[in-house]
Amino acid sequence: MPARRRRIHPAWWAAGATFLALLGAAGFRSTPGVMVEPLHAEFGWSIGAISFALSVNLALFGLTAPFAAALMERFGVRRVVSGALVMVAIGSGLTVFMTSVWQLVLLWGVVVGLGTGSMAMALVATVVGRWFVTRRGLVSGILTAATATGQLIFLPLIAAIVTTDGWRPAALTVSAGALVVVPVVLLMLRDRPSDAGVLPYGGTAEDVVPAALERSSTAPARSGVAAMAVTALGTAVRVRTFWLLVGGFFICGATTAGLVQSHFVPAAHDHGMPATTAAGLLAVVGIFDLVGTVASGWLTDRYDPRVLLAVYYGLRAVSLALLPPLFGSDINASMFAFVIFYGLDWVATVPPTLALCRAAFGPSAPMVFGWIFASHQLGAAFAALVAGLVRDALGSYDAAWFGGAVLCVVAAVLSIAIRRSPAPAPASAPV
Repeated sequence: MPARRRRIHPAWWAAGATFLALLGAAGFRSTPGVMVEPLHAEFGWSIGAISFALSVNLALFGLTAPFAAALMERFGVRRVVSGALVMVAIGSGLTVFMTSVWQLVLLWGVVVGLGTGSMAMALVATVVGRWFVTRRGLVSGILTAATATGQLIFLPLIAAIVTTDGWRPAALTVSAGALVVVPVVLLMLRDRPSDAGVLPYGGTAEDVVPAALERSSTAPARSGVAAMAVTALGTAVRVRTFWLLVGGFFICGATTAGLVQSHFVPAAHDHGMPATTAAGLLAVVGIFDLVGTVASGWLTDRYDPRVLLAVYYGLRAVSLALLPPLFGSDINASMFAFVIFYGLDWVATVPPTLALCRAAFGPSAPMVFGWIFASHQLGAAFAALVAGLVRDALGSYDAAWFGGAVLCVVAAVLSIAIRRSPAPAPASAPV
């Protein structure tokens, strides 16, 4: 009797569990901008000091990524992701006891930065690379959009809790949200298709990269996690494409997580807009980010990713340059248009960047992309700190917005300068 045909390939279950893991981590990632003013009001810490904690979080979020990819190779995706979610929960929960700014840096910056960085884009690259042969652009777009969906779900809730009950109950809510996802990951996320007795989605036996071969492409099989990550970096730095992607992604992080996500709410507050209203606008960014990132994944499967990146960065430059006059005490049509436009462009850069990384680095792409993503978060850390210092020094964020626009023009030039790589022939596979 023939075996019953599976209706849903296990790759989609792995992608679903990954989406939920990223969603849980995004809960805390969406809260810093909402908590800046309450922390400033309660403790008297300067915006610059709070921004330093933000920058540490963002930097570690990125610098952890390449080592997280090696950890997933060494210990398995399921163990690393569940452990990372627990770290996020612990770091967020313990903030309710802090009384000094160094504790904010330790918990909000270090612990949560390491926890969220242990998932992030390294997880997306690993799951997509192992489980999918076709639909990679689409799936990478969907998984990247988990951060937008997390922002959409958590940000208005966190803002409302902060307004009515204070920032401590909000931090505990985020902690609980991360813990809820842990059993889902343990039950649904397998490390490799072979663990479920299947081939990668849309692939054949020739598309299966054994674990030993993946390790040998970056480091000897018995090398440590750090050695694997560093060896991948040593190989990547000799490739021109790596540096161009690093430069572009540094600017991507600076103009999204570093500038807008961290400082949009305080900037709106400067112009008399309530924090809950500004947080609601960032939630709208999350809605359209979901749409834009999935659409970008679909486009990446069909068009030159270099051109897509150049267009995305160019449009982002225009929108940032037009932002400063749009702030006011109420929402106007122009501000709403900015939010929609910026949302569509928020992390639409990830699917084409992943595609270019895979084309250039093959099986070692997850660890190499971890380093590229590290540059994204270093850019975010840089912008989060500099924007806070600009606000303290000038009393306005205007210079920060215009500086971000100039950087985006540079990113567009870097993207189009990447040499064209031959794309793999498209294939189809049933759902």
